[in-house]
Amino acid sequence: MSSNVLQRDWVQAMRLIGFDPGLRNTGWGVIDAGGNHLTYVADGTVRPNVSQDLASRLRELHDALADVLETYAPEEAAVEESFVSKNYGSTLKLGQARGVVLLAPALFGIPVAEYSANRVKKSVVGVGHADKNQIQLMVTRLLPGCQFSSADSADALAVAICHAHFSTTLRRFADSTREQVQ
Repeated sequence: MSSNVLQRDWVQAMRLIGFDPGLRNTGWGVIDAGGNHLTYVADGTVRPNVSQDLASRLRELHDALADVLETYAPEEAAVEESFVSKNYGSTLKLGQARGVVLLAPALFGIPVAEYSANRVKKSVVGVGHADKNQIQLMVTRLLPGCQFSSADSADALAVAICHAHFSTTLRRFADSTREQVQ
């Protein structure tokens, strides 16, 4: 007896966190991604006290991110690469904040991917030079029910969405390569 029953490959959801690093405002966004389905979980913005010295602000950033990572327990993280400006002092400080953002998930044993701003925009909006309004609109379309708390957290959610798209493709490629070898 033969049967033509379609079997759907169910893909277990993976929890991802995206980061939009900054010394004044670091956005974070958590999503669950399973196959082509994305679900909004949470978002927020870390705003270290600007009246503190740099080292204290970096520690405050780290501690807040560690709390987020502990609370939401993502399996993978993604960080937007830095934009280099003409102001070298600002670029250096952003780099230090970005280092903290890369370090925090690494200390939890979470793999961290990095994406350029253009790649994030292209994967979420479809064009690499989209503006913030276009990104925010697409984040709300791709994550129904999402009401992000700030522009920085919307950018972080976009980073997480970008990672969901690319990590799924990379996993499928690795799986197909393994199957061909066997």
